[in-house]
Amino acid sequence: MKKILLFSALLLLSTSVALAQQTFDRALVLKQMQSANDYFMDKWPDSGKTIITNKERPSNIWTRSVYYEGLMALHEIFPKETYYNYAYSWAEFHKWGFNSGNTTRNADNYCAAQTYIDLYNLEPDTKKLKNTKECMNMLLNTPQLNDWSWIDAIQMGMPVFAKMGVLEKDNRYFEKMYAMYMYSRNNHGDHGLFNPKDGLWWRDADFDAPYKEPNGEDCYWSRGNGWVFAALTKVLAITPENEVHRKQYISDFKAMAKALALVQREDGFWNVSLHDKNNFGEKETSGTALFVYGMAYGINSGILEKDVYLPIVKKAWDAMTEKSLHENGFLGFMQSTGKEPKDGQPLTYDKIPDFEDYGLGCFLLAGSEIYKMKF
Repeated sequence: MKKILLFSALLLLSTSVALAQQTFDRALVLKQMQSANDYFMDKWPDSGKTIITNKERPSNIWTRSVYYEGLMALHEIFPKETYYNYAYSWAEFHKWGFNSGNTTRNADNYCAAQTYIDLYNLEPDTKKLKNTKECMNMLLNTPQLNDWSWIDAIQMGMPVFAKMGVLEKDNRYFEKMYAMYMYSRNNHGDHGLFNPKDGLWWRDADFDAPYKEPNGEDCYWSRGNGWVFAALTKVLAITPENEVHRKQYISDFKAMAKALALVQREDGFWNVSLHDKNNFGEKETSGTALFVYGMAYGINSGILEKDVYLPIVKKAWDAMTEKSLHENGFLGFMQSTGKEPKDGQPLTYDKIPDFEDYGLGCFLLAGSEIYKMKF
């Protein structure tokens, strides 16, 4: 019996030591987040300035909206007035509205509402949500469920429904959100965009079977799966514990986490192509950041096992901050906009993507959840 007790004690001690080695320096994490964010804010001092790449675009498109999701997450853990003012001036410039107006069904366009709602919650004012409510009411009161035909849209749109459901105390938002999510999951393409066998998502109907990667595997794009993982993370963080569809979201979240854990690279990143390391298998920051965000939340919420996922999160965060984050705050190995592994290639430490905003948003979301960890 004494030997058994001694062995148990040593096992617990070794586990505690291993976990202790995976802890984070919160001050350093915050410094790294601020460095990346300061680089961007210094480069874009005018929050309303249009974005010019191959053409000119307004600054309330999805790429910039994802950045502000990250900025508000940073503001939550470090409520600096400069961050609030930067987000507020952006919303004011766009009159709290959407690209393409209030009749848009494209989730990319109403992604901005995630930040509008956050700003409203900090300082309620009816003007802030006039456009959001009009657009969301239209979506609630029309029968279509097939709007999210590409998995990126799940992250752009799903959290808006969750936030409005909580704010309005209106179950219709939760029901519509669930119906649209499940349509994407089970109906788009031939049999839905989620493959329960692999625990991962095809980006859209163009990539479900029989489409294959060169090695014969299904094509699972890193950032695309990151968008879904982030959407589930946000919805689980937002919705009440008694919301009837949480079990479905938790089940899918756990399945994704398990699948992602199996394909993390030795260096801590995830490949652009999750199941074919030789097909554009370079390390990539945006997908990695989204996976870190979700897994860190899973640990913090008790949904994921800390002893299993904390080493994965630590390895990935260290990889990003050591191999991607420049001294001046620029983030390297960031895939440009696209829909599959080959887009925006090749990736390098110094290459500037076509948009620098959404990847930073992903990085800030990841860091904010790490900062909340209790050790």
